[in-house]
Amino acid sequence: MLKKERQAYILHQVNLHNKVLSSLLSQEIRVSEDTIRRDLQELADEGKIIKVHGGALSHSFNEVYYPTDNVYSQDHKKIIANKAAALIQNGMFVLTSGGTTIIEMARALPRQLKATFMSGSIPAILEYMQHPNIDVIMIGDRISKSSKITIGAEAISKIKQINADLCLLGINAIDLKHGTTDNDWEVVQLKKAMIQSAQKIVCLTISEKINTLQPIHICDLQHIDVLITELPPDDPKLKPYIDAGIQVL
Repeated sequence: MLKKERQAYILHQVNLHNKVLSSLLSQEIRVSEDTIRRDLQELADEGKIIKVHGGALSHSFNEVYYPTDNVYSQDHKKIIANKAAALIQNGMFVLTSGGTTIIEMARALPRQLKATFMSGSIPAILEYMQHPNIDVIMIGDRISKSSKITIGAEAISKIKQINADLCLLGINAIDLKHGTTDNDWEVVQLKKAMIQSAQKIVCLTISEKINTLQPIHICDLQHIDVLITELPPDDPKLKPYIDAGIQVL
């Protein structure tokens, strides 16, 4: 793979998954981690990514206030957001992760909705606070500077005290064999706790992340009640997930 092709692949992975690990890119592209680090530095110098220890972040993922445009696959995420918002009813207690798709969902909530939203994601909390009729509960603890979400034992302990009607998870990867996976250990621990603390689990993802794999396991498919993508439910790509017992929207 030529350098230009390699860097285009890296940039796409950053935009798709919001965060990438140098070690994983090295395995996927079959080059040394030193080569990956140099590529990441060049992309960062060009202003295309944010280089961090062990990998890189997308600019949109790193913002506290997510931009209203220039988000990867934003049109698809708006479709997903509208589908997810339609599931939320008055009086519900809703537990959410963070991420750009969740932010679009927050912006899609009808103004007349009266519900309680709980999250450790600072960008999500800021969006919920703009809503006139939503009560907002911040799940606090130490803040991850890269993911802009509270992490750690105290946050997990507080999540375990919640009995939410819905848990809305923005996910990084999903496939039939491994279920949902991610590349951030601390965020994975939060999502595992969230899954245990809600009556219904709803996963939100653009279809490009379907049948992809990240290194850290979150949950098997049997724990997912609803999968929302921008695709119509009868799309052939989604049939295996329907066959696995998941409601697809």
